[in-house]
Amino acid sequence: MEFANVDPLVGVIIPTYNCDRFIEQAIESVLQQEGCTYEVIVIDDGSTDSTERILASYTELYGDRFRYIRQKNQGVAAARNHGIAVARADLIAFLDADDYFLPDKLARQAQILTKRPDLGIVHSGWQRVDIQGNKLLDVCPWEQIPELDLENWLRWKPVLPSAMMFRREWLQYVGGFDRRFPPAEDTDLVLKLALNGCKTTWLRQITVCYRQHGESAMHKGLPQARSLCAVT
Repeated sequence: MEFANVDPLVGVIIPTYNCDRFIEQAIESVLQQEGCTYEVIVIDDGSTDSTERILASYTELYGDRFRYIRQKNQGVAAARNHGIAVARADLIAFLDADDYFLPDKLARQAQILTKRPDLGIVHSGWQRVDIQGNKLLDVCPWEQIPELDLENWLRWKPVLPSAMMFRREWLQYVGGFDRRFPPAEDTDLVLKLALNGCKTTWLRQITVCYRQHGESAMHKGLPQARSLCAVT
């Protein structure tokens, strides 16, 4: 997609740490999105692999629509908050560096938020894939949770940042991600938003592939459980 000389509608924030084997696929899945303007913000949380070398060409090709920012290692919450702080767009989509978007993700969610100023979040479904990207399972949470109100957020916690789009003003209002709750800082954020009256609706569509491997949140087991208990 060619970047016109207009302010982006969506800011796509990609936090990454030593994810050079997946980062290109993540970025390319954003650059293939059509139907809305966007900026790509990669926050490198102190990677020691070849991430910086791989991403150098993107900065040259896409100018200020692609920003690569390095910071000392502080964790994914700090990386995402850094992205929120520097984003120019009113809408924010997060993409973990080992995940990748499916076509029309940004346009479909942005369209809903543009038409519905009362909403702060649009959520969607996702596909679990293995380390090679082979499909494992389609996840359609709305089949079990048709309404995303405070009660259902607290009960079910169907949180996956890469499947969501947020209104930036809401993220700023609640102070972003809390670094005290890794790896459940995303659940903490959504619960804070819901408690403060932020409304959410579903885009009943699978929009992102969530890669399962040894370093993904799903495999963090006991730390994940302890963190969720601390949040709730």
